[in-house]
Amino acid sequence: MSQDIDYGNLMHTAMRGLIKTVLTGVSETGLPGAHHFFITFDTRHEGVELADWLRQRYPGEMTIVMQHWFENLEVGDEGFSITLNFGDAPEPLYIPYLAIKTFVDPSVEFGLRFESPEDENEEDHLIEEAPIEIGVEEPESHHDADVVSLDSFRK
Repeated sequence: MSQDIDYGNLMHTAMRGLIKTVLTGVSETGLPGAHHFFITFDTRHEGVELADWLRQRYPGEMTIVMQHWFENLEVGDEGFSITLNFGDAPEPLYIPYLAIKTFVDPSVEFGLRFESPEDENEEDHLIEEAPIEIGVEEPESHHDADVVSLDSFRK
């Protein structure tokens, strides 16, 4: 038995529980006010389900935007499913919580970043303090991903 408490994994479990709780609320009542989410996930993670053309276009990671149009949001114990619009083509996705790398709600300057063992260059798994830059796939366009700096949302 280990002498240490694994705070990193405990924190990740709690943060994924927070995401599940937020998505459950959205599935029941919709997105309140100006809230919207950028969710980056590992497309190679076991259990991720997406169209072959999306997997080919995003072979490592992908960022989805939950804002103006989405449907069929179903939140489960291990992950969530959602249908998003990619260039006027509705596509169903299934994303396990363990595949999520970042969860950001810029409307309230809130963000979570999950470090995987291969990303681990620091001593712990805490939320990154530096500004996060993520690529954003806008569901209503075919454009390449844009980069959004969260600094522009800070007051």
